[in-house]
Amino acid sequence: MAELESVTLHDPSCALTATFVPAAGMIGTSLADGEEEFLGQRRGLEAYVSAGKTMGIPILYPWANRLSASEYETNGTLVELAPGRGGVRVDENGLPIHGVLAAYPGWQVTAQSENALTATVDFGAEPDLLAAFPFPHVLTQNVTLADRTLTIETTVTPTGSAPVPLCFGYHPYFTIPGVPRDQWQLTTPAMRHLPVDDRGIPTGEHEDWTGGAQPLESVTYDDGFDEVPEGALFSLAGGDRRVDVTFEAGYPAAQLFAPGTDSLVAIEPMAAPTDSLRRGDYRNAQPGEPTTLRFAVRVT
Repeated sequence: MAELESVTLHDPSCALTATFVPAAGMIGTSLADGEEEFLGQRRGLEAYVSAGKTMGIPILYPWANRLSASEYETNGTLVELAPGRGGVRVDENGLPIHGVLAAYPGWQVTAQSENALTATVDFGAEPDLLAAFPFPHVLTQNVTLADRTLTIETTVTPTGSAPVPLCFGYHPYFTIPGVPRDQWQLTTPAMRHLPVDDRGIPTGEHEDWTGGAQPLESVTYDDGFDEVPEGALFSLAGGDRRVDVTFEAGYPAAQLFAPGTDSLVAIEPMAAPTDSLRRGDYRNAQPGEPTTLRFAVRVT
């Protein structure tokens, strides 16, 4: 893999740094306090670029996680997806997964400073992207690092006459360096649990999730949720270290992923639940009305 240029942000208040790679889908590859890394590296950047194997903090756009079939109809438009066309990738069941921007090289950096980075993708100018998501708009990602907090703000600005479905999300993987997984504790808010079938697609059933603190010893997750309160706080803690993830604005759904085979936890902010692009339970960014969503990660 040819070396890709990365951008490292520096927190003015401390030794915390955050690294992003615009030419590889604006993926966040590191959130480190000195030598201590708080992002799950999994198979690394090369596997993300070559095969879409997620790591760090990738954006899942324009849909988060899976769709239940290779076509969807929205706002009166029927769209058929084909693997390998327009950035579409499929999972082991042949279902479209994680949207079309995995490792996408076309992000344009529009602003950069010591602790902030802004980049955009103009869907209306990219025929390949429009083939999979035919709603012209500009996608803007604004990242800042300050006061031990990484804030990721995402704005969808329609540029045509059609509203733009908001079904995207992020897939941040977190780890607690130097502390065994069985000593970690995950704290979640009260929300609604959405059981899934063996393909990872919501069954349509739901149940209350009371939230609270749960030790991760002998516990695994691959679970979806909705009715996540605005400003909801998720925390992963171990030893004297903690990662707080706040769904500050626009993320009423979430996915938790904590496999028993790896020392990491994914806490995923989602604009809508899995498969919403097919089911229709999502919001839209309306023409002339840019919509901004925001989440923040604080390391202590």
